Amino acid sequence: MQTSSDRHEYPAHWEADVVLRDGGTARVRPITVDDAERLVSFYEQVSDESKYYRFFAPYPRLSAKDVHRFTHHDFVDRVGLAATIGGEFIATVRYDRIGAGGTPATSPADEAEVAFLVQDAHQGRGVASALLEHIAAVARERGIRRFAAEVLPANTKMIKVFRDAGYTQKRSFEDGVVRLEFGLEPTDRSLAVQYAREHRAEARSVQRLLQPGSVAVVGTGRTPGGVGRSILGNIRDAGYTGRLYAVNSAFPEERKEIDGVPACRSVRDIDGPVDLAVVTVPAAHVPDVVAECGEHGVQGLVVITAGYADSGPEGRERQRALVRQARSYGMRIIGPNAFGIINTSPEVRLNASLAPEMPRPGRIGLFAQSGAIGIALLSRLHRRGGGVTGVTGVSTFVSSGNRADVSGNDVLQYWYDDPETDVALMYLESIGNPRKFTRLARRTAAAKPLVVVQGARHGGVAPQGHAVRATRLPHATVSALLRQAGVIRVDTITDLVDAGLLLARQPLPAGPRVAILGNSESLGLLTYDACLSEGLRPQPPLDLTTAASADDFHAALSRALADDTCDAVVVTAIPTVGEGAAGDAALAEALRSAAAAVPTKPVLVVHVELGGLAQALSAAASTAPQAGPGTGASQGGPGPAEETVPAAPAQQPPAVRVPEGARLIPAYPAAERAVRALGEAVAYAQWRRDAADPGKVPEYEDIDEKGAAEQIAGYLARGQGLTLGTRETCELLGRYGVHVHRALPAPTPDDAVAAARALGYPVALKATAPHLRHRADLGGVRLDLADEEQLRRAYAELTELFGKPAELRPVVQGMAPRGVDTVVRAVIDPAAGAVLSFGLAGAATQLLGDMAHRLIPVTDRDATSLIRSIRTAPLLFGWRGSAPVDAAALEELLLRVSRLVDDHPEVVAVTLEPVVVAPHGLSVLGASVRLAPPPARDDLGPRTLPAY
Repeated sequence: MQTSSDRHEYPAHWEADVVLRDGGTARVRPITVDDAERLVSFYEQVSDESKYYRFFAPYPRLSAKDVHRFTHHDFVDRVGLAATIGGEFIATVRYDRIGAGGTPATSPADEAEVAFLVQDAHQGRGVASALLEHIAAVARERGIRRFAAEVLPANTKMIKVFRDAGYTQKRSFEDGVVRLEFGLEPTDRSLAVQYAREHRAEARSVQRLLQPGSVAVVGTGRTPGGVGRSILGNIRDAGYTGRLYAVNSAFPEERKEIDGVPACRSVRDIDGPVDLAVVTVPAAHVPDVVAECGEHGVQGLVVITAGYADSGPEGRERQRALVRQARSYGMRIIGPNAFGIINTSPEVRLNASLAPEMPRPGRIGLFAQSGAIGIALLSRLHRRGGGVTGVTGVSTFVSSGNRADVSGNDVLQYWYDDPETDVALMYLESIGNPRKFTRLARRTAAAKPLVVVQGARHGGVAPQGHAVRATRLPHATVSALLRQAGVIRVDTITDLVDAGLLLARQPLPAGPRVAILGNSESLGLLTYDACLSEGLRPQPPLDLTTAASADDFHAALSRALADDTCDAVVVTAIPTVGEGAAGDAALAEALRSAAAAVPTKPVLVVHVELGGLAQALSAAASTAPQAGPGTGASQGGPGPAEETVPAAPAQQPPAVRVPEGARLIPAYPAAERAVRALGEAVAYAQWRRDAADPGKVPEYEDIDEKGAAEQIAGYLARGQGLTLGTRETCELLGRYGVHVHRALPAPTPDDAVAAARALGYPVALKATAPHLRHRADLGGVRLDLADEEQLRRAYAELTELFGKPAELRPVVQGMAPRGVDTVVRAVIDPAAGAVLSFGLAGAATQLLGDMAHRLIPVTDRDATSLIRSIRTAPLLFGWRGSAPVDAAALEELLLRVSRLVDDHPEVVAVTLEPVVVAPHGLSVLGASVRLAPPPARDDLGPRTLPAY
């Protein structure tokens, strides 16, 4: 696309799709010589005022020289980027490298002058802010470290763009012009600004999909049945409050409506705007539909059609083309192969899905990548009985299908701001951007519970249709990192619903102390055992006996809730013979009234075959606002949409009237399910308290960051990736205050004796061959060798058992103080980022997978919790009368390793094994470090959508 005289090839990696402030999308790409006509057309649509602000003088049209200048770039010293929609320019930005005095320059000059021009119709959409992020990233790549911009004082919008970017700025005023200068290195403030803009834009893009003012179902069948006709009926029957249209190119021209809904042959024929198009046509016809929608100004698409990446390589190419085409028009996509979306808000009432029934309104947001799992979750949350009793409400539901564009990250951005959603439930089969998901999850979890179940955990590959980056981390490690971010990670959809129901309407427990009361001693004991298994602190169960009345339950629950030594109450109940429905209703009312008196403590009910109580407690698992007499769906929408929407599927019993404001109590059919949900709530509440004070990353005066950087650069000059030798490893770690116990090679018995004399007895003799390293259980280590005789005997035993010295690679090391052997590891994963891991050394720990993990950088609180998170942690703290280890020294070691990896991303792997932690101090007996160019970090670059 560029002439042969240009110094660099066309930089295709600068192309990107971005979400703008209003939720629409635009494509950012380099400007080339082929863009002359687009540039002239764009300029003609810019107002005279905007042209004046750009050129500081009236400038009605571009000359041929201007067009040549603005379209010919070398992509090094002169770069231009354009934001496009539908292939046409809506904004441009360029930089020119300058030297002293502002004259044109080449590298190594590191300053450039930058200028923007945004079409008036697109000002206020955040286009200039997005372009600034991208041109700054390009400039950094080309060795430019500072931007300068000259702006007229009246051009307040552009001054605000620069001021709000978060870079460190210097401002001056001369000759009637404001001159701004700012560095381009990301700062904490610039990243915060970038993340805030990303949040607003992505949340708004999902809001446009879930709260459309008008919907067109493209592919509505001419006869009853079929996907399109079913979805049209579901939208209509749900009482959608906006304008609804049926679209099918095969409709006869004289047909003006279908099922009471206006009918059109094309989206172009609709008189008025269309916010959302639900696409159900065959895959071969989808491109034509997307073009029609884009030209009509449709804001977003829900593509139900399958046959894309879910069908193999050819389908994957169709999916890529679909995403590129939709984004070129500024549209976002849910799907393809999606089940649909639902919004139960009374202001919207949208059921653009294959679910035949509209879920009851409630406070739970639900996201599922799998349509089948989405159906199961909606069904379970909708019905009474079966697992968790009661009526359950949903605020919004999104089934992303192949997740080609809109993902769980986008929906999290929306839920964070959504006042209608109190709890977020997510079924994920893959995490496309774990680093970003963790960041968003941490922020969301600080405001509202986020419960996640991950499918396809053990398959090792993403489900067909999902294009995600690979992670080398085991599933257990990913789960641990999610929990660190505040995610409530459960294993089954049953656990997902159980936890969601408790969190939706009950307060978070203040601690792990649990009171248990009920009319069955056996059920109480089962609950007690379950609490112990979940790490809770149960009180002895209170048995009210089978003769207990509703008043007895009320009194006992009131006493338990008033007890300052109790943080939560589990009520167990079995049927009372002969009382029937009246007794069940009385018991339910007794529990509700007692719980309402102390609204700060959660209450759960474990019931056994109590159909009447389950119905009486129908509000117990409900997240729906309680309706008054005769309340149904509000009126709205054309034709049949004015009918009252049924509150539940016909096969379900009617909801029980519950007094307004009554305490809603979740009920469970098994003790272990109730207690498991309570255990998750306790852990989450503790995370919320800890997150309020996350700790800090300590500064250590003895760290030589500059020296380490120079050393690393020197090593990497030898090659792209290498494992350091023993001397180099010790030197690098020593710059961060991590000192490795000295070990000397011993290729012969005489060398071993000489090494022992140098180190001083007693010593250890170790085989360091890969198959014997860190395997004391195989006999490759001899300890406490007090003199030369013992050392020579040990050397002879090792060579006799395992082979020649050249195969064993023996070393001699001075004895360290006795303690607990541990292992510390750090690794940079290309998808998840830098991770610090800790566990005890030895085969048993490896077999059980007993390692704890934290994201780097690690704070002092993270380090404290890390060493206490493993199951074998009691061995560090005086188990069975042993001396507790020096936990402070161990925490400091973890913090120093974290700092090393955080300061130098070229350190892609560190292993310290074993680390012997004694009652006073610790000894690092073995270490390895691997260096490599660091993986690219997309979270530090400009905002972009995943590339297709």
